[in-house]
Amino acid sequence: MSRSLTVLACGPLTTVQDGGRIGQAALGIGRSGAADRAAAALANRLVGNPAGAAVLEVTLGGLAVRSDADLLVVTTGARCPGSPAHNAPVRLAAGTELRLGLPGQGLRTYLAVRGGIAVPPVLGSRSTDLLAGLGPAVVAVGDVLPVGATALPMPGVDVAPVADPPAGELTVPVLVGPRADWFTVDAWSTLTGAVYTVTSESNRIGLRLEGPALERVRPGELPSEGMVRGALQVPPSGTPVLFLADHPVTGGYPVIGYVVDDSVDRCAQLRPGQSLRFRATRG
Repeated sequence: MSRSLTVLACGPLTTVQDGGRIGQAALGIGRSGAADRAAAALANRLVGNPAGAAVLEVTLGGLAVRSDADLLVVTTGARCPGSPAHNAPVRLAAGTELRLGLPGQGLRTYLAVRGGIAVPPVLGSRSTDLLAGLGPAVVAVGDVLPVGATALPMPGVDVAPVADPPAGELTVPVLVGPRADWFTVDAWSTLTGAVYTVTSESNRIGLRLEGPALERVRPGELPSEGMVRGALQVPPSGTPVLFLADHPVTGGYPVIGYVVDDSVDRCAQLRPGQSLRFRATRG
């Protein structure tokens, strides 16, 4: 009997993600990987996988899979109705279906299987990069996803007492960026004193925000320079874009600040309409 999951429904967006393509930005290859790395890592730990094993990243629920063998599974991140395994690994007997409903709060749910999703790696990673078009295709109905094996021991944890992603306003720390001098003196205080709203144009590339515009003092744009996850890039509209997992590796709009890396995970769980505040901090 094959160790695999057959996809019966895939919801708005389901992709395979792991730790990403590390250390290849100089070649023009972005890291990609799980948008909420902490939730993906927790899922892998709970089923005894290596930290960077491939999981399924499910956006706004809707995934349905059938186990083609006896498998150990867990879900983390946004809590979906229908999952008996949220933050708590369970056995999924051969022929059993797992169906994830719409989460009440949070955006992305991670489904880990002991042994990991064993699709072929591309450039050292099994992650789907939506911007670059690298990695496995977006998960589709009828896909049969192979499951690997691991010799690592189980952690012996029945349930992880982890809070669900917040449903209301989120405040995250932000560091001054390398191009803060492109903006007026008041722009930084505007950024760190205002409330921004996540728009429906947001995706794995970045959070597009609605709120007070940040006024520049320099005209034109920069030559393209390196970009990283967490960068707050400001296009001509003046409203910042927060880069997430599939961000471009270069960009010519000035970066006024950086969200502290651990907090980018929490930003990746924000839904359109949620509020986001930036709190100034020092590195």
